[in-house]
Amino acid sequence: MRRAAAGAQPERRPGKLCTLRRMTRKIFVTTALPYANGPFHIGHIMEYIQADIWVRFQRMQGHALHFVCADDAHGAPIMLKAESEGITPQQLIARIAAGRQRYLQGFHISFDHWHSTDSPENTQLSQDVYARLKSAGLIYRKSVEQFFDPLKGMFLPDRYIKGECPNCHSADQYGDACEVCSTVYAPTDLINPYSTLSGAKPVLRTSEHFFFRLSDPKCVAFLKEWLDAPGRLQAQVANKAREWLSGSGEQGLSDWDISREEPYFGIPIPDAPGKYFYVWLDAPIGYLAALKSYFESGKARANGEQRTFAEFLAAPDTEQLHFIGKDIIYFHTLFWPAMLKFAGPPYRVPDHVYAHGFITVSGEKMSKSRGTGISPLRYLELGMNAEWLRYYIGAKLNASVEDIDFNPDDFVARVNSDLVGKYVNIASRAANFITRNFGGELRYSGDTEQLAALAAAHAYQIQQAYENREFGKALRDIMALADRINHDFDARQPWVLAKDPAKSADLQDVCSRALHGFKLLTVLLTPVLPEVAARVAQQLFGLTREFRWSDAAVLPERINPYRHLLTRVDPKQLDALFESDAAPAPARTAAAAPANVTSAGVLSAGDAPGQPEISIDEFRKIDLRVARIVQAEAVAGADKLLKLTLDLGNGTRTVFAGIKSAYDPGTLQGRLTVVVANLAPRKMKFGVSQGMILAASGQTPGLFLLAPDSGATPGMRIS
Repeated sequence: MRRAAAGAQPERRPGKLCTLRRMTRKIFVTTALPYANGPFHIGHIMEYIQADIWVRFQRMQGHALHFVCADDAHGAPIMLKAESEGITPQQLIARIAAGRQRYLQGFHISFDHWHSTDSPENTQLSQDVYARLKSAGLIYRKSVEQFFDPLKGMFLPDRYIKGECPNCHSADQYGDACEVCSTVYAPTDLINPYSTLSGAKPVLRTSEHFFFRLSDPKCVAFLKEWLDAPGRLQAQVANKAREWLSGSGEQGLSDWDISREEPYFGIPIPDAPGKYFYVWLDAPIGYLAALKSYFESGKARANGEQRTFAEFLAAPDTEQLHFIGKDIIYFHTLFWPAMLKFAGPPYRVPDHVYAHGFITVSGEKMSKSRGTGISPLRYLELGMNAEWLRYYIGAKLNASVEDIDFNPDDFVARVNSDLVGKYVNIASRAANFITRNFGGELRYSGDTEQLAALAAAHAYQIQQAYENREFGKALRDIMALADRINHDFDARQPWVLAKDPAKSADLQDVCSRALHGFKLLTVLLTPVLPEVAARVAQQLFGLTREFRWSDAAVLPERINPYRHLLTRVDPKQLDALFESDAAPAPARTAAAAPANVTSAGVLSAGDAPGQPEISIDEFRKIDLRVARIVQAEAVAGADKLLKLTLDLGNGTRTVFAGIKSAYDPGTLQGRLTVVVANLAPRKMKFGVSQGMILAASGQTPGLFLLAPDSGATPGMRIS
């Protein structure tokens, strides 16, 4: 066998690599545009990781990917937030945009370009699409009654009106769509509406609006055909879109209101002074505006694309893909493709729209307002490895629209077991034998072509899973392969072989096969662990480039000395991550008796003569409610906590209370107690505590739950 120069990686290719080669694809990929009124949350990062894994996988095969995104910068929320801060909307957008790269670089998200919908490109394209739809006879004007806030002095955008859903009758639903049953409706359909800006009951005023004729027979016929294309959408998404298209047997599609009245921050409608495009018209066009900016900046040419923006968009071999959350599929599977279809070339309809579910935290829906999110920035500031999170999220994702759950204990176990205990463990054990005994040279006994062909077969299997966005399956199969490599290594006991000089060839073969397996695993993990994979390629195997997919079937012939790759997750890091948003306990005066808010979720109502006075208005801010304890249970791993499920009359809540020393869980079920109902939720290691119960304590031992008189019922206000 020919020896390679030290540090170099020979390219000895087997005969079955044809299974890994395909024609070069030209793919335009986007994620949903984040709204530019705040930093990224964990839901954004989850979506970007999903798209980035798929994009990196395609790039490894030599396909041409153009991966772009932008800030969704228009709409009333931006205008109102900027107004409240005394700055312009543009200043607010610039401030938010300045913080984006820290997240994207921190989590290794490989966008080619990031832009904004508040841009000349988006103005030009939005007005062009509008003009084309108008020429096609799909735009018309109609006077409509619209809610107006008499206190704020403005027409209310849909998201600033709340009320009862007209379909499922859920309370506090927004004016455009119900988050419970997904019904889309007009704000005037809401029952008992109110303004979220002032609390006032809105009044109806008439104004002229512009509509996109989505109900036109040619739009309906096109959408039926588009939805039926195999593989374009996940089955459950296509079925839901067909329900909307048919109107579930009612009136079918409604026409789409695409205009808003001033004051409004957005793109002006060119032939209608004082009127602006509704943000949901120009936001998806922002995908194309970002792509146009990317082409005109020269980045596309630097990325190997020689065509212009219009030529690329119109080319028959161009693919257009969108990764989105399941909450916005209505816009992306009906309005968006219809707009593009009837705007005409060079605009093209999406080839695929891939929707994903929400991310929950310990079973609770991710929500900043409820304190059940994870701060991505806090994650990075704590020095937690971004690739831990990339792997964990990847292992949870599949091609369906299921929600995925972040569980702290599962996170620690999965990362430490899979990445450190299985994957890195192979190289850390085998490499030292090779560098110490054989100067870094790898040598295999038996048929190396067969070994390479087997690697190619494994790579082909994983290739299919990545292509179909079955990332969880891909990573399960990769870890199963890691288990086999570890098993084979242990079965041949290289530590025993190393003691017998006569077994030198066997030792070299055992360790060479293990390191070949490690290289194969690394290639297959590269879309998920790009930084680790780059270090393995360059530091261990001596490549001067990053791994390609075809490297999976190339047997390495040399290694450099092994360097440490990954540390284990320390559970204390998870504790710090989840404690980051916890509200601090209120300050106490020196003379105060023990009356404080504890971390266990109990408000101890002791005698506190030294506490400062508060006004009646301050007291009224505390929402005290009667609650019934539906269930009480001990918390595994917690010495003081009980997990209480409380009935507040309109639903249940979970509260973690530090009363285990005073109460047996079995004695609490059915009891009435008092809860602080409007306390901000607190993320704890064991879950989210959604309030506090009240208990009395004093100088003598004992803790005593407060309870209302008999006759009180769950939900009653205490004042």
